[in-house]
Amino acid sequence: MKSWRSSVVRWLRVVHRDLGYLMVGICLVYGISGLLLNHMNGKDPAYRSSYYTLDFPAGLDRDGVSAAWNGRSGLPRLKNALPLDDQHTRLMLEGGMGVYNSATGTLDYELHEKRALVYWINKLHYNRVDGWSVMADLFAVSLVFFALSGLFMIPGRKGLPGRGKWFLLAGVLIPVCYVIFT
Repeated sequence: MKSWRSSVVRWLRVVHRDLGYLMVGICLVYGISGLLLNHMNGKDPAYRSSYYTLDFPAGLDRDGVSAAWNGRSGLPRLKNALPLDDQHTRLMLEGGMGVYNSATGTLDYELHEKRALVYWINKLHYNRVDGWSVMADLFAVSLVFFALSGLFMIPGRKGLPGRGKWFLLAGVLIPVCYVIFT
């Protein structure tokens, strides 16, 4: 006859395994998005930015900059031109923005193109999709379950009673030390 402990461990393994398979897609969403967000360097990874410089005649006013912009082909649609100060005009573009310097005639602008997959996984990561909170909560509870059930899966020297306790201690100390010493 099986012991109570072996029955519990067996069921922990079954649920851990099957729930793990179910959560793989969500793990990928949070993992990939988390890596991208950790290495943003001040830029939103959901958009690819391109930077350009054009030479226009110096001394143009807001209307002159608008006319010069609209007179060139292949440029994004100009939504608005707003004076910033005596020397600069801000251009609001379809998908970007620019600044014209009337002293030099230089117009620097940037365009932002959405990276669809990255955009959507970041929206899920930030929980900005209606109804996703239920899935995010289920995932969070699953992570707690994975952490706790995983403690009891391996018996003996290689499990929690053996070397596992040292890895568990290290895993707890890493965030604790980070909070204390930073």
